[in-house]
Amino acid sequence: MTRLAWSEVPRSQMDRFADVALAESSDLAHEILRAIRQEFPELRLVEGESGEPKALVGIRRAIEGFVHHLASGAADPRVPSEVFQEFGRGEGLNGRSLDSLQAVYRLGVRLAWRRFAEIGQQVDIAAPAMYELAESGFKYLDGLVEQSVRGYAEAAARQEGERLRLQRRLIDRLLSGPHADPAQALGERAARIGWELPATVAVGLLIRPAREAVAPALGRGILLDMESEQPRMVIPDPDAAGRVDHVRHATAGWSGAIGPTVPLASAVASLRWAETAVALTEEGLLPHGEVQHCTDRMEELLLLPSRDLIDAAAARCLTPLNDVAPAQARRLAETLLAWIETSGGAPEVAGRLGVHPQTARYRLRQIRELWGDALDDPDRRFELLLVLRSQRLRDALPAGGTHPGSR
Repeated sequence: MTRLAWSEVPRSQMDRFADVALAESSDLAHEILRAIRQEFPELRLVEGESGEPKALVGIRRAIEGFVHHLASGAADPRVPSEVFQEFGRGEGLNGRSLDSLQAVYRLGVRLAWRRFAEIGQQVDIAAPAMYELAESGFKYLDGLVEQSVRGYAEAAARQEGERLRLQRRLIDRLLSGPHADPAQALGERAARIGWELPATVAVGLLIRPAREAVAPALGRGILLDMESEQPRMVIPDPDAAGRVDHVRHATAGWSGAIGPTVPLASAVASLRWAETAVALTEEGLLPHGEVQHCTDRMEELLLLPSRDLIDAAAARCLTPLNDVAPAQARRLAETLLAWIETSGGAPEVAGRLGVHPQTARYRLRQIRELWGDALDDPDRRFELLLVLRSQRLRDALPAGGTHPGSR
């Protein structure tokens, strides 16, 4: 700022002001610190290498720096940055807010200004110049706060980085395998990040929508590891009221899967199901753009990963369709599956397929001719159900052989 009135103060008066203020800087610093300790008794003071409280050293340096720069005619007094950054770091590391630190600074500046005003009167500095001095003091306060904010942010980032590191280690330990006594194996690690061990968890696995995607805002209660190629999350008490909705909103725009709810000791089992679902999503067998709940995709998770085994079974139990024309083979397979699923007759099958009951009845007769008494065996029907459902999920119901078959 431009200080017109202050710049017109005679050099001799500036020097007398500076001499008196600097001579009293130590006493003024002690007075300010006493007032701060009285006003803020919870403030913890740390001693420096000299044995003096660092706060006292900082106050004295702030007073001296301010006075030196005023006497030199500098427009913007320079803040002793390192000292006040350290104060900000201390507030952050001790869990206090910046508001409390700013209140301390305001008290200090108010007391310093009161004494400077008295010195100004002693050396006959005109009121307009002292008003400008007050403005400089408030600007100086802004600089102190700015430096402390930097230190505070640095401490907060460091603490958050350490918390995330400990959180990843807890997740690693939790998912390293079944734990006979999770409270003993995980309790200390969980306590270090303030995470209360839940009775049950569900483990989620995410697919990044973009390489630099911002982490989902899941909140502190849900463990999240964004360092993994596929981010992992551990959801405590997943069946608690509102938990499902919270996770769904927080992960909007992400793809992935959440495993079933399991006891804490069996978290790795939930992870395995989530891994299976994510693998199917990446193959295009489950939809992208949402985080699937494995319990909502039981059919796909049970049948699709077993498709090699099921295809081998299909080669045996669907042999009656080998000599049927492709289009007819598919219609018969769809009809057979509808018949097994409904456990009904032609009307129920027709309703399931959206065809005329007579058409369904005709196809059922063909199916009986092809499979014969095998359809009366519950085990064979169950095998056919698994095979046909698996193929329907993959849109791979049999196309039959190359020979003409029934209509």
